[in-house]
Amino acid sequence: MKKVHVVFHDGGGGHRNAAVALQTVISEQQRDWQIELIQFQDLTDRLDVLRKFTGIRIQQQYNILLQSGWTLGSTYLLRLLQATIRIFHGPLVNLLERFWREKPADLLVSVIPHFNRQICESWTKVYPGRPFVTIITDLADFPPRFWIEPIRDQYVIAGTEKAAAQARSMEHDDAHIFLTSGMILRPDFYLEDSSDPAELRRGMALRPDLPTAIVLFGGHGSKVMYSITERLNAAGLPLQLILICGRNEELAARLRAHQWQMPVHVVGFTKEVHRLMRAADFLIGKPGPGSVAEAMVRKLPVLIECNAWTLPQERYNAEWVKEKGVGIVLKSFEDVAEGVRRMLDPAALAAFRRNVAAQENHAVFEIPEILAKLLGELPQSAKPKEFVPVSRVWESS
Repeated sequence: MKKVHVVFHDGGGGHRNAAVALQTVISEQQRDWQIELIQFQDLTDRLDVLRKFTGIRIQQQYNILLQSGWTLGSTYLLRLLQATIRIFHGPLVNLLERFWREKPADLLVSVIPHFNRQICESWTKVYPGRPFVTIITDLADFPPRFWIEPIRDQYVIAGTEKAAAQARSMEHDDAHIFLTSGMILRPDFYLEDSSDPAELRRGMALRPDLPTAIVLFGGHGSKVMYSITERLNAAGLPLQLILICGRNEELAARLRAHQWQMPVHVVGFTKEVHRLMRAADFLIGKPGPGSVAEAMVRKLPVLIECNAWTLPQERYNAEWVKEKGVGIVLKSFEDVAEGVRRMLDPAALAAFRRNVAAQENHAVFEIPEILAKLLGELPQSAKPKEFVPVSRVWESS
């Protein structure tokens, strides 16, 4: 049995989701692999400078910033983090070396940014020749020292041509770059769903015949969801909302406490986002790679925002949305009502849906084949029968 380690952390929800997605699909494919998920923050807590001075872990601080919307100037905070990592490079490598010696494996996978140089260097010192793979969970890298490192031993799995080109520009050869058809997502987003959107809406006490937006700002929500709801409520549009607040219980309580004129359904943390998307006509949210990719697989156009407050690593995602014609990019959610009016225009919505339908992403089924190749194994069918591409029958509203 081959052993595979997958390194993740909980800064945002996407990295854990990627790790769990990989573990799930490998289990479904019944490969003779033992997958172990390794929480990087737990492993490196003793070197967390922020935790030493404030008692708050780095990943917690990141999630607080997302929930509160305090993202202006995040580029400078990012460079400060990267400088701190460089200062602690030696101790980090030594710490990781000791861990790998105690936890041997045949292959190491990282689904986190920032630390790939330290992870790779420590791994190859202990196990020279055993592959180290970085799965980029953003649509593109944000160099320098974000996802892709100028190191020979790093294999890169990229979900877009842009990210693959960035790896080449860092002097990675083609043998170390693998291009998939998109972002890695949980396999349940690919489950065939024949449920009736109108019935799903009724089950949420929503009107079955009214255009429906799902509002999603990651696993920790964001206070901007409240102001979006206020603006749309005041606009008097023919619209209703499914509001996914994630672990932000304070936001969920505040939204539930208000008496809205428009129909709304408030949801806390859920693993049923793929099913809730079935009840929606389009998505409103931040330009996170996970949210955008999930919407594409569930065949939903997107309405997103991109400005100075947008996380720097997510700004390319807005460019991608415009380039592919799969949604609307606003400069500010202050204009969300106008954005919804544009989205609900029948001709525009039909065009967005056609462009969304053209996006095919099966990365979660492709990546195990890439890993098998690196382990020297023969290929098997990438997609088990239980998982088929989702189909969407659009109903007129």
